[in-house]
Formats: sequence, structure tokens, C-alpha cells
Amino acid sequence: MATVSIFISIPIVAIWAIWILLCGKCLDDAFHHLVVAASGSSTLQLKQAKALQETGWWPSTTHAQANSNYSSACHWDGITCNAGGSITTIDRFDQGLGGQLIKLNFSLLPNLVSLNLSRNSLTGRIPLEIGMLKNLVYLNLYSNMLVGPIPYTLSHLTNLEYLQLDQNKINGSIPSEIGMLKNLTILSLFSNMLVGPIPSTIGYLTNLEYLYLAYNKINGSIPSEIGMLKNLTILYLSSNMLVGPIPSTLGNLTNLKYLSLDQNKINGSIPSEIGMLKNLTDLVLSSNMLVGPIPYTLSHLTNLEYLWLDQNKINGSIPSEIEMLKNLTSLYLSSNMLVGPIPSTLGNLTNLKYLSLGQNKINGSIPSEIGMLKNLTDLDLGSNMLGPIPSTLGHLTNLQSLHLDQNKINGFIPSEIGMLKNLTNLNLSSNMLVGPIPFIWDNLTHLQYLDLSVNYLTGSIPYREVNLYWVKYVNLSHNSIRGEIPVALGSVARLSSLDLSYNNLTGHIPPSLIYIKEIDLSHNSLKGRIPDGFDRYHKSYTLTGNRDLCGQFKIFPPCPKGKKSIVTKTKIFAPITTFLGFLVIGGGILLSRCVFKINQIESRESKNGNIFSIWNYDGHIAYEDIIEATEDFHIRYCIGTGGYGSVYKAELPSGNVVALKKLHQREAENPVFYRSFINEVRVLTEIRHRNIVKLHGFCVHKGCRFLIYEYMERGSLFCVLRNVDEAVELDWSKRINIIKGTAHALSYMHHECIPAIVHRDISSNNILLNSKFQGFISDFGTAKLLDPDSSNQTLVVGTYGYIAPEFAYTMTVTEKCDIYSFGVVALEVLMGRHPGELLSSLSSSSFQNMMLNEILDRRLPPPNHLIGQDILLVATIAFACLHTQPKSRPTMKCVSQEFLSRRKPNVIPLTTVSLMQLRKQAGYMEGSGFAYC
Repeated sequence: MATVSIFISIPIVAIWAIWILLCGKCLDDAFHHLVVAASGSSTLQLKQAKALQETGWWPSTTHAQANSNYSSACHWDGITCNAGGSITTIDRFDQGLGGQLIKLNFSLLPNLVSLNLSRNSLTGRIPLEIGMLKNLVYLNLYSNMLVGPIPYTLSHLTNLEYLQLDQNKINGSIPSEIGMLKNLTILSLFSNMLVGPIPSTIGYLTNLEYLYLAYNKINGSIPSEIGMLKNLTILYLSSNMLVGPIPSTLGNLTNLKYLSLDQNKINGSIPSEIGMLKNLTDLVLSSNMLVGPIPYTLSHLTNLEYLWLDQNKINGSIPSEIEMLKNLTSLYLSSNMLVGPIPSTLGNLTNLKYLSLGQNKINGSIPSEIGMLKNLTDLDLGSNMLGPIPSTLGHLTNLQSLHLDQNKINGFIPSEIGMLKNLTNLNLSSNMLVGPIPFIWDNLTHLQYLDLSVNYLTGSIPYREVNLYWVKYVNLSHNSIRGEIPVALGSVARLSSLDLSYNNLTGHIPPSLIYIKEIDLSHNSLKGRIPDGFDRYHKSYTLTGNRDLCGQFKIFPPCPKGKKSIVTKTKIFAPITTFLGFLVIGGGILLSRCVFKINQIESRESKNGNIFSIWNYDGHIAYEDIIEATEDFHIRYCIGTGGYGSVYKAELPSGNVVALKKLHQREAENPVFYRSFINEVRVLTEIRHRNIVKLHGFCVHKGCRFLIYEYMERGSLFCVLRNVDEAVELDWSKRINIIKGTAHALSYMHHECIPAIVHRDISSNNILLNSKFQGFISDFGTAKLLDPDSSNQTLVVGTYGYIAPEFAYTMTVTEKCDIYSFGVVALEVLMGRHPGELLSSLSSSSFQNMMLNEILDRRLPPPNHLIGQDILLVATIAFACLHTQPKSRPTMKCVSQEFLSRRKPNVIPLTTVSLMQLRKQAGYMEGSGFAYC
């Protein structure tokens, strides 16, 4: 048994020994593999770090740190790595990198998932080696200066879902291999120099949701295969050289919301299949060569908000079924060949804001149902064959632009026009209107553009200076208007163009007219001496056809001299001298009762100790009324505190409510506060603007000093934005109007006041709101009148968070300081909170993918597309105003004119607009100037 046991145990021991040897070898191999893998991973990390160093796109301090501790690049700005230390993300958005993409060694980035080098002024071509990034999902190279074709090797990136190469100088055609990117959901190539046709292989991109190819030179026809993109929601092919008809297969894109094919050479008729796009909200086919009638199937698009078919050759009549488009806000059918009447059913489109039917052959009368379009702001029916103006037009109280020119409208100008209180543009020219011109400006106090030329109007020129503040352009030519030119017409500050030619005007030319930039007084019956200096500003043809004029130009005889001249002078100057005498006497009497000259306040105060000046409410306010209304400034009437005093609400015996800013006794003795008080009076007594708070009067007394303003029911914009209920009531439309009003007021201060006025403390605290949430700039205690001969050095003033960065170290007052503050306020109004956190993150990686809709005030519902375009414009202008370099900021005049331009907005959903794109667009505006400067 022992022998057997020994023989059995020997193989067991041998097996055990062999197992130990084998396992030891396995463990040794495993350990060796681990060491090699770790060594390989470490080697790859070092190679990747070295490759990134060689690009020069990271600071040298980063390189030194990487070399000193043999670490990877994983901790560098814009770099993320996986668990093994291999780079997966490179994000260097808007870092001013420069150079070429070839600097980057793509072969060392096998695990790269996301590459974002947008807005870096990169030059050169996209290298073929980019196709080595087999794991790439996100590629963004937009807004650089890349040239050359799209490399065919991009087709190797079969995992790619997001491809953005727009706003470069990429040329050549779209490679057919692009159809291999089956996972693509977003393809954006707009604003390049692409040529050639759209490849039919694009139909293979069945996951595609967004396709942007606009603003290139793509030609050929739209491939029918595009109808295979069933997931497509946005299709932008505008501003190319596309020809041929719209393929009927577009009707298969039932998820489509935005379709823009405008500014091409597309012909044929609008396919009836387009009525299958039930989710469509925006249909833009403008500026093509489309023919045939408007298909009735368009009435199936009940979600449609924008319909732009203008500038084509569409014929037939406007279908009555158009009333089915109940959500329509913009309808542009102008510049076509439409005939027949305007259907009365158009009155059912009660959401309509923009209606343009001009430059067609539409006839008949303007339907009375048009008065049902209460939301309409722009109405263009010009250049048709339409008849009388219905009285119901007066119901369109939101109307801002009305064009009825070049029609067959006869009779008198209807009085209902005066009900359109928001009107800024009125064009009734080239009709058959008769009778006198009504006092249009009695109610149309916002009017800027008036054209009544080429009619049969009679009577004199109606004029009331107080309501002509905004008028810039007046054309009354080719009528039968008689009487004299109102002398004060030349004092309208904004009037830059006046055409009174071909009328029966008589009398002398008022000297004040010579400063109007463009003027035409030809072919009238004007007489007497041409005002001195007229020839310095205007040509002789502006006065031709006036036989009784004399002087200055060779086409007129010299004015007579001698006794007759003396008699003439006597006739002119005698009444003026008499008038001035009475004015001096009367002024002395008035001055003894009421002092208006602020530069006399201090001297008179020291002498009399009491100055009280009121120039509103017919001067019936007395000091005692103020004291009684506030119970001697009792705390119960205090509604807030300002920069240098308290604000009180007072209801006067007349029923009028005013706000009083009272300088406290302790503050009144402080020279700094007193100077602010005097400065506010000085500024506000010199300026008048509808978006600047009105100063009704002031009191300077040894024991009491206060200012009297119009009362603002809603208080400051700052407080309203921070109150949830009031912030919700302050809807998008009201917010946009506050921003625009502030811009107009600042433009007035900077460009129309002499000397220019810089507020120096524009903030949401200093914008007050009335009961209608209209905005008014207030608190001019720190305002400064710019003297071009001074250095404008000053103490640092303003509100933290709104002060322009350069002001803190240059201490120099310029208009650019206000412009920066305006940019902050504009963003604050959109966001519902101060944008400090956003402004501090502009250069960070978190900013790159942020979309415009994400920063908007979430307390309000998302804006519709029309308001959305206003928001887009405001945001773009705001970023332009926030440029760190003062010279790169636009002037407030440019900003104001941009808001007034009323250009047709681009149809861009806010969900597709990133803040990076906004900054880029702001850069374009800075570089090339605003369109209306």
C-alpha cells in the first residue's frame, strides 16, 4: 500500500509543480501586459500633449507645467479626457488662435469625440487627415477663414452627428460622399462659396433634422431625393442660384416647420403638395420666378405664421380660403401679378401684423373688413388699382406704416386717418385726393414720413410745431396748395427733407428753411429776396419756376437797391423791433414772477433765498399746494429714495399727480449733492423727448429744495423686473419697446443736443415706467454736457455692473460709456435679471453652446416668431454695444435708426441661434457699420 501511495503521490506532486510553473508564467505575462499597456497609455498622453503644444494654441506656461510633471494635457483649457487619459474633447471656441488646422496631428487623437475650433480666424484648408477621427461625433469649425473644398475624407466620420462649417470661404461643390454620414442630424454649410448642385446622395441622410445651405452659389435644381429626409424640421436653401421647379417630393417632409427657398431662380408653379406640410410655420419663397396661381392647398397649413411669396410672377386672385390661416402674422404677396379684389375673408386673420399686397394689379375697393385686423402694424396696398379708403381703417390703432400710394383713391383725406395715433409712415401719393390737408399732426404725433404728393389737394399747409417733433420727410409736391410757407417749419429739428414743388405757394422764403438738408421749392409763386446763405446749402434748381425771386443765383435778377430797399427794410424791421420791445417788457414782468434761467439760480438764491419755477399746468401750482399735498413731506407720501434725496407722490388740487424729488437739509448743505441737483435742473430744462422724464418745475429755497416730475406709476424698471407678477405683465412686446425708447432718447441726447449730453448712469434703476409700461430715462444728476474743448475728465460715477470698462481707468467721459450701459440694460430686459454672470462667462467654454432662447426670461412664455426677430435684433445690438473697445461700439444714432428701419425680419428660430453666432453677427455690425448709419 505504501508503494502504491508513493506512485500515486509522485504524479500529483509533478502536476502541482508544473501548475506552479505555468501559473507563474501566466502571472508574469499578465503583469508584463499591464506594464506595457500603462507605458503605451502614458506614451500616447505625452505624444498628445506634445502635439497640442506644437500648435501654439495653448499658453507656454501650460507647456512648461506639462513638461515638468510629465502629465498629460487633460487639465488644459478646453480639453477633456477619458478614464485612460486619452483626449476626447477639444473645445477652443473664440480664442483667437489663428494658424492652420494642419498644425493639429489628427493621427494622435484616435478617441476624439468632439472638436470645436469655431471663431478663431483659422486659415488654409481642412486637411484630408481629419478623416482619421473615426470616433468624432461633433465637428464645429464655423466662422473662420477656411478655404478650399470640403475634403472627401469627411465621409469616413461615420459616427458624426453634428457638422458645422458655415461662415467660412469654403469653395468647390458639396461632395457626393457626404451621403455616407448616416448619423448626421445637423448639417450647416451656409455663408460659404460653395458651387455646383446639391448631390442627390443627400437623400441618404435620413436622420437629418436641420439642413442649412443658404448664402452660397449652389446651382442646379433641388434634388427630388430631398423628400427622403423625413425627420427634417428646418430647410434653408435661400440666397443661392437654384433653378427649376420646387419638387413635389417636398410634400413628404411632414415634420418640416421652416422652409426657406427665397432669393433663387426657382421657376414653375407652387406645387399643391406643399399643402401636406401641416407642421409648417414659416414658408418663404420670395424673390424667385414662380408663376401660376396661389394653390388653394396652402389653406391646409393652419400652423403657418409667416407666408412670404413676394417678388415673383404669381398671377390669379388671392384665394378666399386664405382665411383658414388663422395663425398668420406676416403675409407678403407684393410685387407679383395678382388681379381681382382683396377678399373680404382677409379680415378673419386677426393675428396679422404685416400685410403687404403692393405692386400688383389688384382692383376694386379696399374691403371694410380690413378694419378687423386690430394687430396690424404695417399695411402696404400701394401700386394697385384700388378705390376709396374705408372708414374702418381708423380701427387699426396699432398701425405704424400705411402705404396706399399709386392707386385710384379719390375724395378727401378721411378724418379717420387721425385715429392712427401710432403711425410713423403715411404715403397717399399719386392718387386723386382733393380738398384741404387736414391737421394730420394733431393726433399723429409719432409721424416721421409723410408723402401726399401728386394729388389735387388745395388749401394751405397746416402746421402746429408742438406735434411735429419726429417728422423727417415731408413731400407735398404736385398739388394745388396755396398760401405762405409757415415760418416755423424750418425749426423742426429732425426735418431733413421738404418738397413743396409744383404748388401755388406765395410769400417770402423763410430763412430758417435753408438748413433743411434736402429742399425743393421750385415751380411756385414765391417772391422777394432769397435768404442769405441759401446758395451755400442748395442748388438753383430747387427754386426754379418762381419768377419773382431775386438774388444769389444767376437765373434770378439781382435784388433792387436804394430807396425801395430802405422802404422794404423798414416794412420788415419796424414790426420786428416793436415786437422785440414788447417782448423785453413782457419778459421783464414774467421774469419778476417766474425764473426760468437755471444759470441765475445760485446768484438769486443768495440774494432772495427763494426761487420757485413751474412751467406746466398753466402756472397754477403754488408752493403751498406742494406742502399741503404732501403734508409737509410726510413719510407716508414717500415712495422711494434717489441718489441724493427722497421721492414723494403728490396729488395737486387740480387732480394732477406729480413726483417730487426732495433734497434733504443735510444733503442740501453738501456741495456734491447740491451740484447734482443743479445739474439735473440744468439738463432737464434744456431737453424735451418723449422717452425722457419731464421736469415740470423746481424750487430752490433755503429750507427746501425739490424737483417736480411727471409721475411714473410703475416705478423703476429694476423693481418691475424683480417682481414676478409685474415682470409677467411686462411682456416681450413691452420690453422691446422699452429698449427701443431708451435707444431713441440716448440718440437724441448724444446727437441732437448741442452740446451733446452723456447721462453717465444708465441702469435699470434709472429707467422709469408709466402705467402703460413705457420707459423714460431719469436721474440726470450725474449727466455731463460734452465740451469738445475740454478733456472731459471726471470722477467715477455710475452704477456698479453698468459702467463701461474703459471708464474705470481712463476717467474720460464719452458717449461710448452710455452705449456700453445701454447694452447691459438691453440684455437685462431680455433676461429678466442683470447679465453680470453671462458677461463674465463670454470667454469661457460654457458659453459656446448656449442658445439665445436659453438666456431669455423664463417667467414669460416663449416669444412668437415675429417678436423673436425683434429679440434677435436687440440681442445682436446689445452684444455690439458691449464691445470692450469703445471705438468698436456703434453710435446710439445707428442703433436708433436700426430700430426704426422696419426691414423685413429674417425667419430664424431662436432655438437655433447660439450666443456665439450673436457675437459674430455683432462683430459684422461693428466692422461694416449698421445698415442704416
